[in-house]
Amino acid sequence: MMKKNFLLGVLLGVLGIVLFSSKAVMVKLAYNYNVDAITMLLLRMLFSFPFYVVIAYVYRNKNTAINTTKSDYYWVVFFGLVGYYLASYFDFEGLTYIKASLERIILFVYPTIVILLNRLFFKQPITKFQALAIFLSYLGIVIAFSDEVDVFSGSNVYLGGFFVLLSAITYASYLVGSGWLIPKFGVLKFTAYAMLVSCFCVFIHFSIIGETDLFNLPWQVYGFGLLIAIFATVIPSFLVSTSIKMISSSNFAIVAGVGPISTIILASFFLGERLTLVQFFGAFLVIIGIVITSLKQAKKKE
Repeated sequence: MMKKNFLLGVLLGVLGIVLFSSKAVMVKLAYNYNVDAITMLLLRMLFSFPFYVVIAYVYRNKNTAINTTKSDYYWVVFFGLVGYYLASYFDFEGLTYIKASLERIILFVYPTIVILLNRLFFKQPITKFQALAIFLSYLGIVIAFSDEVDVFSGSNVYLGGFFVLLSAITYASYLVGSGWLIPKFGVLKFTAYAMLVSCFCVFIHFSIIGETDLFNLPWQVYGFGLLIAIFATVIPSFLVSTSIKMISSSNFAIVAGVGPISTIILASFFLGERLTLVQFFGAFLVIIGIVITSLKQAKKKE
């Protein structure tokens, strides 16, 4: 049963990451209609907001551990602020300067940050299998993006890369915090609460600096906002939280290695970004890294 639960957690994590990865592609498509980052982020949260309100209301008195304290709720607010507000804003801002595939290779540093944070704050050891999986995954990413080196030029690219790096750091912090808090609140309740915090942060942010007339945007922008909200926010947010609960945030961080590869494939189809045999080989190494971790951890839990 433990083995099946772990493998199911891996599967849910992969599905959640693939859906999250589609966000970068849809955001880049939306930018073709001259919309800025904060407007797209606002639309994402506006369309997501009703789903999280309903879930938070339904589960308000459920799945909360007896030992939950007031400080736990403060941490939910903090990680909602850091994880899905700051991480999303930095990511959307970075995407205005760099291509979707490049965004993923920079964002992929967050698995290492997750494992290091777990080691630093929770004394979780870094196993040989985790280290091997990380090595293979990074090697696969480097190979997959070996043809992208020429894009690392120009101040805009470096600025975009800096924003995405900040996104990686803040998202890693969220994953570590969620791994600790999810057992106390339950997957649905924690995710809904954290996302509602993020929504309110975005609403306030837009009210301060937003200059876009939300009622006069091209219909395609609204369409992308709705798609991002449902398929790249609401659904994967619960899949990821469930996966973290089942396999731990450190193992999820390694499973997330499939993210950059799925972005390469999606970007090649929808954005016309080139996909080569070298990139396919890199994808293969990433998948091998994920499989090694999954099988070894599942065997350990038998």
